[in-house]
Amino acid sequence: MKEDRAGNILLTQRRKPSAAQRRLKPIFITAHMDHPAFVVRGFANDATVELEFRGGVHDPYFTRAPLEIFDGSGQRHLAKIVAMDTEAKPFKRVIAALERPTDDIMVGDIGRWHFGRSFKPHVSDGLLHTHACDDLAALAAALATLDVLRNRKGMEHVGVLLTRAEEIGFIGAIAACKLRSVPKGARLLCLENSRSFAESPIGGGPILRVGDKMSVFHPVLTNHIGMILTEHQKAEPTFKWQRKLMPGGTCEATTFNTYGFESTCLCLPLGNYHNMHDIDGAVAGKPGAKVGPEFISMDDYHGMIRMLVIIALRLDDGKGSPLLDRMEQLHRDFKFVLERD
Repeated sequence: MKEDRAGNILLTQRRKPSAAQRRLKPIFITAHMDHPAFVVRGFANDATVELEFRGGVHDPYFTRAPLEIFDGSGQRHLAKIVAMDTEAKPFKRVIAALERPTDDIMVGDIGRWHFGRSFKPHVSDGLLHTHACDDLAALAAALATLDVLRNRKGMEHVGVLLTRAEEIGFIGAIAACKLRSVPKGARLLCLENSRSFAESPIGGGPILRVGDKMSVFHPVLTNHIGMILTEHQKAEPTFKWQRKLMPGGTCEATTFNTYGFESTCLCLPLGNYHNMHDIDGAVAGKPGAKVGPEFISMDDYHGMIRMLVIIALRLDDGKGSPLLDRMEQLHRDFKFVLERD
């Protein structure tokens, strides 16, 4: 485990690759470590706290919203937002009134949405409900995949990159590119939790994400993975996966592609994206916007680990580009229609 100067974490394997494996381009499974949350900026008194919000959440969700702020010892302090400055830079700011005055909270402490005293992360009807799936569920999947692959011969070139500050503009990923934290020839499989839509249902399987609202991802890598998963599903029909654009947000794969890496995204369809319940209603002006736990399908989560293992085992199996092979076969079969008398 190594940490670069930006605080990104790089996990690689001690096993020495063979000469043939050294010729392979490294594969890094990436996930970001942060989730939208509050950071304490200062105090008006021991009962009122000023916080800034780092991440993307629509303004209506802040109105009188309940918070829990954690001090340096991990103790929780309940509060409620009483004022907000949406024009503050670089992050919007709120004033929160504490339920009980305290002098234990310090500048830099972290706050998050409060879902009620009785709420605990739980699995119900196959869905995990918790404070933050984005991107911690994907981070857990990355580590679980590495646990599997580090016991497989020929997988010595697979590692994990965990990035910081994705929610405020991919700052950790940009820094990783500029610091050359991973080799320039590396292939990056960026993991995300992406807002679910009707055409990308929770429980429909993990998703090969071909792009986001800003860009499309590396076409050769994405298409190759799509062919691998299609072939695997033919051999194992119970394997579920989806291939979608997922335009509800922007992914670090866009960052890595912009800086010249081969990069694509695999994601889990997510409910209550960034803790926002009924996003469409809030955007349309429906009153009473409420925050809530994020949720994912546990089957999708385990499917993501299977998907990653399948990709890692097949990406360098020597078969070349399946899509190119298909195009060549089409040309051989039907080029006669182009022939002239």
